[in-house]
Amino acid sequence: MAKHWVRRTVGLGPEGFIISLLCDFSLSWLLRRHKRSWVWNQFFVLEEYTGEEPLYVGKLHSDVDKGDGKVKYVLSGEGSTSIFTIDENTGDIHATKRLDREEQAYYTLQAQAVDRLTNIPVEPRSEFVVKVQDINDNEPKFLDGPYMAGVPEMSALGTTVVQVAATDADDPTYGNSARVVYSIISGQPYFSVDPKTGVVRTALPNMDREVKDQYVLVIQAKDMVGQMGGLSGTTSVTVTLTDVNDNPPRFSRKNYQYMVLESLPVASVVARVKALDNDIGPNAEMEYRIMEDGPGVFNITTDEDTQEGIIILQKPLDFETKNSFNLRIEATNRNIDPAFVHLGSFSDTTSVKVTVEDVNEPPVFPTQLNKMVVSEDARVGISIGRVSAHDPDSSNSAIRYSIDRNTDLERFFNVDALSGVISTAKPLDREVNSVHNLTILAMESFAVITVLDINDNPPVFAIEYETLLCENAAPGQVIQTISAVDKDEPPSGHRFYFALPPSVASNSNFTLRDNKDNTASIVTKRGGFRRREQVLYRLPVLIVDSGSPALSSTNTLSVSVCDCDSDGVAQSCGAVAYTLPAGLSTGALVAILGCIITLLVMVLLIVSMRRRKKEPLILEEERDVRENIVRYDDEGGGEEDTEAFDMVALRNLNVIRDPKVRSSSSLPVYKTLPDNVVFREFIWDRLKDADVDPSAPPYDSLQTYAFEGNGSVAESLSSLESLSTDSEQNYDYLSNWGPRFKKLADLYGDGKSVFS
Repeated sequence: MAKHWVRRTVGLGPEGFIISLLCDFSLSWLLRRHKRSWVWNQFFVLEEYTGEEPLYVGKLHSDVDKGDGKVKYVLSGEGSTSIFTIDENTGDIHATKRLDREEQAYYTLQAQAVDRLTNIPVEPRSEFVVKVQDINDNEPKFLDGPYMAGVPEMSALGTTVVQVAATDADDPTYGNSARVVYSIISGQPYFSVDPKTGVVRTALPNMDREVKDQYVLVIQAKDMVGQMGGLSGTTSVTVTLTDVNDNPPRFSRKNYQYMVLESLPVASVVARVKALDNDIGPNAEMEYRIMEDGPGVFNITTDEDTQEGIIILQKPLDFETKNSFNLRIEATNRNIDPAFVHLGSFSDTTSVKVTVEDVNEPPVFPTQLNKMVVSEDARVGISIGRVSAHDPDSSNSAIRYSIDRNTDLERFFNVDALSGVISTAKPLDREVNSVHNLTILAMESFAVITVLDINDNPPVFAIEYETLLCENAAPGQVIQTISAVDKDEPPSGHRFYFALPPSVASNSNFTLRDNKDNTASIVTKRGGFRRREQVLYRLPVLIVDSGSPALSSTNTLSVSVCDCDSDGVAQSCGAVAYTLPAGLSTGALVAILGCIITLLVMVLLIVSMRRRKKEPLILEEERDVRENIVRYDDEGGGEEDTEAFDMVALRNLNVIRDPKVRSSSSLPVYKTLPDNVVFREFIWDRLKDADVDPSAPPYDSLQTYAFEGNGSVAESLSSLESLSTDSEQNYDYLSNWGPRFKKLADLYGDGKSVFS
């Protein structure tokens, strides 16, 4: 009886459907197959499977398996335990993890059917491959990007610039996932890119570097042959237009004027001129030459660093001979590109006028040696010859002559200062000295005295600086640039050095940066300046000059903290009003206000009590007779009635007010004085009382006294005077006045009343 083995493989083929392979084998073949391995087709598994259930890969089945559970299927090889599993009963193979073809494209596994009880193989081990099938899950990438490229300016249309290349990690042998096309996103219309090769070319002819020298392109690579749904990647290509010599040199001015002294030494620089060329590098190099009026006297060379033409003096200048030169200067490109000769001449010319300034030259003798002969017996003062010099300057100043006494120590000769006539000053002796060599000095008749400067003035601030510092200033911000002046005039010019004194060098607010050009910058060290904390900063600055010896001075820079707007413009500077902290509660404010009011009330009570203790000289307001208008039409109650009006107003003014102050012996008797004197004495008396009264007010006051004088017929009606022991007044007449004065008659009479 024949037996059959069945092996079934299930997988997802390239065409996307399930392939099932069923192989029937005869018994004879089954007996022979133990000598070789099984030949299996590949299993195909989609990568990046995102389902929740394990992914079915295929099925293994043997004819030995009768479905009675005696056969067990075993899987081994790559990922057999971690990725792939097999159902030992049914032979179904599943993938338990998501696979990535870019990490591993295929897995080699071995399958075997064994007896469940004895684990003895019922079939030999067979090897098969699980291949991970690609999906489009990787975008193209430019591994060499971003790109930098250059192309000459003025290039023709279609000139190749650079080639870009993108790679796609997907399977290039399967579908279009790795087939990439190129396109340009940014950079048109100046450049284009070949969609298949990625070659970038110029899309416009004659692009000018002097107009724009750099372009940034964005190139895109898209897979799936650029179809919708494909993935894409981009890169940038920076294209720089390289320079060609397509611009001639040009002088910015057609005429230049310079002035030089006629005493300028040979080989000195007279002037510098420069022709501008929009090209750069070797294309901007140029040569200069003098075309007219200058050759022989002047020469011109090129400064290789600045490409300037340097005019150099070759021969001495003489103002009296020629006082100006008109030079014609030509500038020509050194490296001319024949491809651009058609654009025009690559040279330019300009005129340079050199004016020679006169210099005061010393007088000149026509000959350097004058020979004169004199007899040794010549008398003193005789003329032996004459020298003559002239002023080469146009001013032709008068000449004065003198003898260099170092050549005539014994003073044998004299020279006339004006005429130059040389005469003898002493008797001559040929045997002692037969030859006299004299040096005659000639000088112009005017003298100029120049006072040489010494370094005797220290440098100071150039101006009085008003430095404003914004509260929102950031650390490292320059808030002031300072400079200095010095009254001295050193020959080589001023050079100032700025620094902070050691005492403030380590402060946390400001620092100083010497700009090396006779200026310095004041820089903040921190931020967060607040007017509430400090309104004004005073920063000492040390300035040192370059004289010998060097002098220095310390100047103070005032820095005011200000409130500024967003543009850094100061809005307000100086102190800011103090405000209570925002966190102070309303209850606290009420408590503080209550304490203040309580203190004010206590102060007012104390002041009021002190004032009540004083006894003022003038009458109190409620007792002032001027303020009391009394109306009564009855005879009153006499002395016992004190309610109707103030009895003090009726007091006798001749009675002493305060017996402690004045004695009765010093009391003035107003009745014995004339009327005009009475009032005056009364006023003076009250004034003296006020002067010695410690309770009198310290200010001027107006006081009114109820003094009726001495001429009253009734005289004083006050009963106070009647109590005095020296009173001689007789009141008996009151008894004759009727019933209304009965009370007074009883009080002051002799007791015998007609009414009794």
